[in-house]
Amino acid sequence: MLRRIAVTIPLICFTCIAYGQELEPASRWSTVAFSEYVVSSNIVYKKANGRDIKLDVITAGKPSQVRPTVIFIHGGGWMGASKENHVLFLLPYLSRGMNAVNVEYRLGSESLAPAAVEDCRCALRWVYRHANDYGFDVSKLVVAGESAGGHLSLTTGMLSPEAGFDNDCPADEPPTSSPPKVAAIVNYCGITDVADLLEGPNRKPFAVMWFGGVPNRADLARRLSPLTLVRKGLPPTIIVHGEEDATVPYQHGVRLHEALDRAGVPNQLVSIPGGKHWGWPRDQYLRAQQAVFSFLEQQGILTR
Repeated sequence: MLRRIAVTIPLICFTCIAYGQELEPASRWSTVAFSEYVVSSNIVYKKANGRDIKLDVITAGKPSQVRPTVIFIHGGGWMGASKENHVLFLLPYLSRGMNAVNVEYRLGSESLAPAAVEDCRCALRWVYRHANDYGFDVSKLVVAGESAGGHLSLTTGMLSPEAGFDNDCPADEPPTSSPPKVAAIVNYCGITDVADLLEGPNRKPFAVMWFGGVPNRADLARRLSPLTLVRKGLPPTIIVHGEEDATVPYQHGVRLHEALDRAGVPNQLVSIPGGKHWGWPRDQYLRAQQAVFSFLEQQGILTR
């Protein structure tokens, strides 16, 4: 189902045009967005638990022109939230001319770990299969997310098919000669050591609930921890983390940064002084987003 993005343009903008004044950059972009961008809503990328698992696609113009594409995965402690209430996270990427894919996945209340990880891996494979339909540049795919979505972005970009979490994905047609890869990972305050949130001083109820009574919990937590997935050749990764984060400890970001350094993986840690898990001052959000864009430019994914 296709629909246009509706943007209300203030009357003052028409007044400016009448007097020959140019629109400010934000108004110019929003005018182009509502007139040219197309939203394809609730596309089924997988079936599980007797229902459809869906994603949304926003194309920044005609699909005949390939564009860098962000795959966004929402947070919520693996237990809550939705793609719909995180859609505004896509705006900075859309403003840079990127296509966007907004991913739904099974929450822990429906399916325990590792269902969310499996779903997001399937979403990545769907993007590859439908690149020509929407103008996805598969050489410039970015997977991004915050909190649990940061964790899922990391696992989506770091796991290989051999890990076994792609097994329930729909078959690739035509079959691919190489596994899907992303060009960069953007991790906002994501969990990097899952076991750390299951036991000990950093134990969090949402992590315990996500695992429930699954067998071999310790082994599964290890297999789902980005820190254990670090190896040479991974996608360049930028980590943004608040130094006073009490939900996902700041050390999760620091330890991942250090592990990626040791493996020779291009990466950057952006620390937010005094930053909690979220709710930072505006200037810190702006600084973090600028760091993300600069990092993606360094990797050749975006141009100035």
